[in-house]
Amino acid sequence: MSSMRRWSVKHAKGLIRVYDVLEDAALNHMPESWLDGPLFPVEKKLKSALVESQSCGQCILSYTGMSCPMNCPKKLRNGPCGGVRADGTCELDPEMDCVWVRAWEGNKTLDASEPPIQVIQPPVDHRLLGTSAWSHEQRRRRAEQAQQAQQGSHAGHLAPTSADTA
Repeated sequence: MSSMRRWSVKHAKGLIRVYDVLEDAALNHMPESWLDGPLFPVEKKLKSALVESQSCGQCILSYTGMSCPMNCPKKLRNGPCGGVRADGTCELDPEMDCVWVRAWEGNKTLDASEPPIQVIQPPVDHRLLGTSAWSHEQRRRRAEQAQQAQQGSHAGHLAPTSADTA
């Protein structure tokens, strides 16, 4: 495991704050075409330098204490395989720290009552590999907002209740 990945995990709390600000700026202030186009190389370089991101298109760094689970040789997204060596290295690559041991260390820096690492993540959608996680997150948030707005507009069309007619 590179020294930069170790540094990122050690400073997870601050890096997550910085990452959240950057992600917020990207998601709320930039058109989707920028995220898929000119901004993706910036996202890729930044995350690659800090955490050796594999550009899976479904970033969960804020859940994993800035340890990219896609660096796991088995690509596990919800915890270690059980083959972690006693010294915290990977069973498949003894030269590499287990990304999940590092993820737990990163979560301990967050001072959270409920560590985000405990949130079960969906499996990797391999169709998104090599694409912008920020772009996918922007689309997901916009779809969620549209659905909430649609549900809100339907609320006004409900039949009157007995309290409304009294």
